[in-house]
Amino acid sequence: MKTFVVKAPGGLDRLEITERPDPGEPGPGEIRVALHATSLNFHDYLVAAGQIATEDGRVLMSDGAGTVEAVGEGVTEFSPGDQVVSCFFPQWSDGLAGLGVGSFAGTPGDGIDGFAASHAVRPQSAFTHAPRGWSHTEAATITTAGLTAWRALVVDGGLKAGDTVLTLGTGGVSIAALQIARAMGARVIATSSSDEKLERVSDMGTGHTINYKREENWGKKVLELTDGRGVDHIVEVGGPGTLEQSIKAVRIGGHIALIGVLTGTSGEVPTAMLMAKQARLQGLVVGSRRNQQEYVAALNQTGIRPVIDRTFPFEELGDAFRYEESGAHFGKICVEW
Repeated sequence: MKTFVVKAPGGLDRLEITERPDPGEPGPGEIRVALHATSLNFHDYLVAAGQIATEDGRVLMSDGAGTVEAVGEGVTEFSPGDQVVSCFFPQWSDGLAGLGVGSFAGTPGDGIDGFAASHAVRPQSAFTHAPRGWSHTEAATITTAGLTAWRALVVDGGLKAGDTVLTLGTGGVSIAALQIARAMGARVIATSSSDEKLERVSDMGTGHTINYKREENWGKKVLELTDGRGVDHIVEVGGPGTLEQSIKAVRIGGHIALIGVLTGTSGEVPTAMLMAKQARLQGLVVGSRRNQQEYVAALNQTGIRPVIDRTFPFEELGDAFRYEESGAHFGKICVEW
């Protein structure tokens, strides 16, 4: 079968299609899935670009969506023909993250082979059902970006109607967060460096938008827009380059979900300001299988559908990563076959 791999030491010029043996029939507790789509995340980019070291010839991509072709002995959750989507941490079934539970050693496309392939045979715990009526391409957006936004706002943040949410940028996590917040009756303030993208998020229901290139002190602007109170939740995808402004923008006792490192992996934290705000700054990486099942149930109930910027064919995965690198996208970039 065809697979898309990265050759050591990594780099977008080191991606290639290779033939691998078919994984065969599922054993006890396993399912065989015909894969049809994946979506790109910053984590996938870091692996492909060689910024995260992985095994030579690693099959790429954490997200995978497809159809169950066969089930092994003892499988009760799935049947042939079911539409499924992969889990980022297949070893993390439920509960809090702990030693080994949230480890990248078991993450597809990083510690183990991913889903840039025609078929996969995995334990049934490596997948959940996809939302009803979704295409494979739509379902592939759930595993990483969608679930991260859900955990940030709902699982860890306790989002409720009437809350105010601040999203940074217009990538997959931020757009999913906007959709979740609006579906649950929350208000949204969104930032971007592009007026065109801000116009699009306005059309999706944001109450206020901020161009952070023009408003460098955008944390202060958020306070002005909330009558000095600050926002209840911040989906912080930037990291050290944006964290100070996020702490300015959060309300006293608010919640900042630190989920991204787009501006770097280390930097200074204004601890005195964080203490004064008595805010909760929580790092998180995606979520558990139970979190994903609950997210899928919410998607079935609310009717939210993902925003997909552009879809590439399997053979153009490298071009898809280069498009992601450009930062021109709004929402998710997908690959289908």
